[in-house]
Amino acid sequence: MTIAVPIALGLVIGALVGLLGGGGSILAVPALVYVAGQDLQQAVATSLVVVGITSVVAVLPRLRARQIGWRIGLLFGAAGAVTAFAGAAVNRLLPDAVTLSLFAALMVGAGLRMLQEEPSIGTACAVDGGAVNWRRCLPRTLAGGLVVGFLTGLLGVGGGFLIIPVLVLALGLPMATAIGTSLVVVAINSAAGFAAHAGETTLDVPVTVAFTAAAVAAALVAGRLAARTDTDRLRRWFAWLVLAVAGLIATQLLVDLLS
Repeated sequence: MTIAVPIALGLVIGALVGLLGGGGSILAVPALVYVAGQDLQQAVATSLVVVGITSVVAVLPRLRARQIGWRIGLLFGAAGAVTAFAGAAVNRLLPDAVTLSLFAALMVGAGLRMLQEEPSIGTACAVDGGAVNWRRCLPRTLAGGLVVGFLTGLLGVGGGFLIIPVLVLALGLPMATAIGTSLVVVAINSAAGFAAHAGETTLDVPVTVAFTAAAVAAALVAGRLAARTDTDRLRRWFAWLVLAVAGLIATQLLVDLLS
């Protein structure tokens, strides 16, 4: 594999993370498995490193716009870091095909909910004027973090495609704030997930460095564009992306089953 492959993948992943606040791992893991030829464990570890670092960088363009619910993000991420280790333990017991099937099924559910024209938006965190009151939604924040953290460890992803629906649909955060907050959670979850999977495989250092550098560069550019993009449009883009990748994974699993 030439170094151009991870660079190209990194540009796509970074753009998704910067623009949508997540979605990087849902493409990174399948791409590293099916395009780069890595085994699932190595792809998981590489993805967590790339997406975690990229998420930290992607937060920077949103700091000035104040589109981050810091308390919610830190509490959500801390809760998820605890259960990520339990999810990783279950992951070691499951065949790769089962893990990828669960991955695709969750993606379909999240994508369909986000595609609703008027999704059932929660109001647990919302107060007058569009502000966010983290104390009002503390129980839901911790519960969501525990569930998403477990799934992060189980599936080996940063969890953005799960975090954003929880933040929007269950907690009632505006889409722009949900995207910024998701980046904080993804960074925490990626670090915890990588720690949980550490020792299972070795990273391909040149691939990881090239992938990460390209992703970081793309995330910085995309983050600036996202601040000027309609949030409803972002929600629809995110949903279609999730459904498209779920379809690709399901197709590949079916081909593998029949071959």
